[in-house]
Amino acid sequence: MQTANVSPEEIARFERLASRWWDPDGESRPLHDLNPVRADFVAARVALRGARVADVGCGGGLLSEALARAGATVVGIDLGAALIDVARLHLHESGLEVDYRVCGSAELAAAEPEGFDAVCCMELIEHVPDPAALVADLARLLKPGARLVLSTLNRTPASFAAAIVGAEYLLRLLPRGTHHYAQFLRPSELAALLRRAGLELEEVEGLSYNPLTRQARLVENTAVNYLLCARKPA
Repeated sequence: MQTANVSPEEIARFERLASRWWDPDGESRPLHDLNPVRADFVAARVALRGARVADVGCGGGLLSEALARAGATVVGIDLGAALIDVARLHLHESGLEVDYRVCGSAELAAAEPEGFDAVCCMELIEHVPDPAALVADLARLLKPGARLVLSTLNRTPASFAAAIVGAEYLLRLLPRGTHHYAQFLRPSELAALLRRAGLELEEVEGLSYNPLTRQARLVENTAVNYLLCARKPA
């Protein structure tokens, strides 16, 4: 039996958002706005058509469906049962196929080591108690030569101002307590975890988001959000 690398409080917090996950103007609005940029970032680095892709921490399935629409065979996992229920329900509306499972990264890695052509993990690592263990699980899921795409928040004054003060308190885009500044990871810290897990960091891109215009785009500045791509050596 695998031990879940999870905080029950975090799972409960996100499960409370489940019923409105697919509402583009609801509490998950930032995820809707960021999803096309994240999906394009993956598609530019992974040949998705025919690829087997794991979406770890898939929530209600925004990215999973985008990857499936691009031709990937997707396994989406999350420990929030209510979120997986919503993700499965939305497939009836989209007509897409995604294999959704209520399980953690360690459980999937034990069941399907080196089973995926790519692994995505968006906005999850800053919510788990043991980031190093999560990265090790993600590395284990990858086939040799496969890529990991991960997004998270940098630990800087700018990210504190934008993601916590701005998004949670001033604009109220997210429930208060969604983020914990001490759990944010600098790119250098995440790069060290990737190296420890045997992965090679290929690139890091900043992700800019204006909540007023709802515009998201890739930028050079990684002070707030960033995406990275790493590869498992062949």
